[in-house]
Amino acid sequence: QVQLVESGGGLVQPGGSLRLSCVASGSIFSIYAMGWYRQAPGKQRDVVAHIASGSTANYADSVKGRFTISRDNAKNAVYLQMNRLEPEDTAVYYCNAVIQTSDLSVGANDYWGQGTQVTVSS
Repeated sequence: QVQLVESGGGLVQPGGSLRLSCVASGSIFSIYAMGWYRQAPGKQRDVVAHIASGSTANYADSVKGRFTISRDNAKNAVYLQMNRLEPEDTAVYYCNAVIQTSDLSVGANDYWGQGTQVTVSS
């Protein structure tokens, strides 16, 4: 019923930039918090940035000052602008959203995108 589709990953040199996008579609009544997570090979999935419905944002210490999360509520979209990328940022990046569907008999749930690969290498 609800899908999150990410785009914007790829290969970039250290110091470069990428912008990730994620659009939610389906039977959506309301979207609450949205965020980006990442998972490097052999490691757990960790939060990168998180943005509430009122646009208050929080960041992992490792990306503060380099990454910026934003959202467009009219488009059901969340974005992650990544600047000054480092090899340590290499991971699969996942979009997450807490969504209330049009079926109001069921409470809001977590939804995940399929992931997009970001590789930072020279």
